[in-house]
Amino acid sequence: MDILIVENGSGLGQLWADHVGRLGCEVALVHCQKDAEALLRQQDFDVLVINLDLHPRSGDASAIADYASYRRPNAKVVCVTSDSFFSDGSIFRYMPNACAMVPPNTQPSDLAALVEYHAR
Repeated sequence: MDILIVENGSGLGQLWADHVGRLGCEVALVHCQKDAEALLRQQDFDVLVINLDLHPRSGDASAIADYASYRRPNAKVVCVTSDSFFSDGSIFRYMPNACAMVPPNTQPSDLAALVEYHAR
């Protein structure tokens, strides 16, 4: 199972990558839209974990999901956000490849289990 994590430069992305990697997944961790799109051009991913709260200078998280739906239509997206904007479930209308939405304080082991489930 190949997983792409797009998270700001904090240690949170590495923490997620470590937990997902322990489940036997191959994990790529990037910190911006440009790097995510470059990897999506090169290889398939089963699941993308995208922090919707990317720093503005890091790019647009929804554009990454949109690009993935075009370039890798079978890849599912787990959205991570602290924003309540999508709390009504509208994220699933805007991002057809979204399969889950979780807050950033989700336990890394729970996020890893969610990723593993959707990667099958």
